[in-house]
Amino acid sequence: MSLYATTSHTVGPYYHIGLTWLNREALANAATLGERVAISGQVVDGNGDVVNDAMLEVWQANAAGKYDHPEDDQDKALDPNFEGFGRVPVDAEGRFRFTTVKPGSVPGLAGTTQAPHLVVLVFARGLVKHLLTRIYFDGEALNADDPLLARVPTERRSTLIAKPDADGVHQWNVVLQGTDKETVFFDY
Repeated sequence: MSLYATTSHTVGPYYHIGLTWLNREALANAATLGERVAISGQVVDGNGDVVNDAMLEVWQANAAGKYDHPEDDQDKALDPNFEGFGRVPVDAEGRFRFTTVKPGSVPGLAGTTQAPHLVVLVFARGLVKHLLTRIYFDGEALNADDPLLARVPTERRSTLIAKPDADGVHQWNVVLQGTDKETVFFDY
C-alpha cells in the first residue's frame, strides 16, 4: 500500500455557506458602552487588484478592555450589549466598512500591556489558511509600548495602523502577497 498526499482545499469560494448569518456592519449596538469608531478600507492583492470575495472576521475586547470569553478572568466589567465579534464581507470592489467601539487596553504576556487593537482574520479564495493581523489606532499612546507592535519592523508598522480621515472614519487596507506594502500577518 502506498500513501499519497491529498490536495489542499482553499477556504473559498464556499466559506459563505453557513457563515453569512454572522455578517454584520455594526459590531456595537446603541446600548454598547464606549467610543464609537468606524473602520473602512479595501482588500487588494499584491498587484493592487481587487479581492471581491474576502471576508474579515473581527475579534476585540470591550471599551473596558475585557473580552467576552471565559478565559478572560480580568476583574473588569463585561458589557452585556457587546459580543466583541463580527464578520464583515467585502463588496464587489473589495471594500468594507464596519462600526464598533474602541477597545480598552488588555494585558499581554509577562505583565505587559497591549495597546487597544482589533484582531482580524482574513478569508478569501486562494487562501489555504486564513490570515491573522491586527488593527491599531493612530495616535494611541500605548502603541509605543505594545509588545507585538514592537516586534514589527518600524517601516512595516503603518500596515497595522488605522488612520482617521477628514470625516473621522479610520482607514485601513488589507494588501495581500509579498510586496513592501503587504499587510503584516502573524503566525499563530
